[in-house]
Amino acid sequence: MSDNHDLDLSKAHWFKSARSSAAKDCVEVAFLPGSLVGVRDSKNSSGPALVFGNDAWTAFTTTIASNSIR
Repeated sequence: MSDNHDLDLSKAHWFKSARSSAAKDCVEVAFLPGSLVGVRDSKNSSGPALVFGNDAWTAFTTTIASNSIR
């Protein structure tokens, strides 16, 4: 995770997975400058966000994809 508390996320383009349901029980992701990735709770879009480096995000998504039930 990044320790950059001054990162401005107000203009970030947040999106949910196409597999998300209409309910707001999801996370939203934004690809940010500097090879960072933001993650936030879709129920609280003005709340806090976690920010990860690209390597950490790639490791996370690779692990999820390799362990998902198909």
